Amino acid sequence: MNEWPRLLLMLALAGVAVTLLGSLAAWLMNEERRIRRNLQRVLKGPPEAMILARGRGRAAGFNFSTGLAAVAWDAGGWMLVYRLDELMGAELIVDGQVLARAYRGEPRRALDQTVDHAARVTLRLIFDDPHHPDFDLDLWLAGDEARRNAASPAEAMQEANRWLARAEVVLRRPQAPRAASEGPSPLRPQPDEDDDDDAPPFHLDEDERLI
Repeated sequence: MNEWPRLLLMLALAGVAVTLLGSLAAWLMNEERRIRRNLQRVLKGPPEAMILARGRGRAAGFNFSTGLAAVAWDAGGWMLVYRLDELMGAELIVDGQVLARAYRGEPRRALDQTVDHAARVTLRLIFDDPHHPDFDLDLWLAGDEARRNAASPAEAMQEANRWLARAEVVLRRPQAPRAASEGPSPLRPQPDEDDDDDAPPFHLDEDERLI
């Protein structure tokens, strides 16, 4: 009979351990945290601006200190890195209509309307790369209203509009001349355990993009 309290205690401790391990795994694999970690690695520093298409594993981030931009999909499993001066424009597209845009060398077309109902709200980033010229972030799709804590179409439009303002700041910067180069193929980041702060696994040369 004296074994029962010990057995119950061991079962309770095992239950607590499993719960803690499950919580830790969920925290580490959280979509936003996972993407942010991978963006930090390819941008060579924390993203100073980041936008996430929640539930779709797609995101984009800027680091103004290193002069890099990156787009991610598959929850950060695949990424492309660009120099900030390769950003050529951004568009806010609602149900196939471009409602706001910012392009290098053009006045910004500001968002002058919002909608309460939409089937699709997309932020499109456009880069000077013939192989991978654009990247779409669907911030709202029909059916998202059934998801917990989902933004409304109007909120998604406002978030995209804030990113247009950030893109405009980048587009106003003078574009440095650079040699032509072949575009990269999308590559998968290295596992987290291979991180090395002194020798990051990602490097961006002047004339080519490697990750």
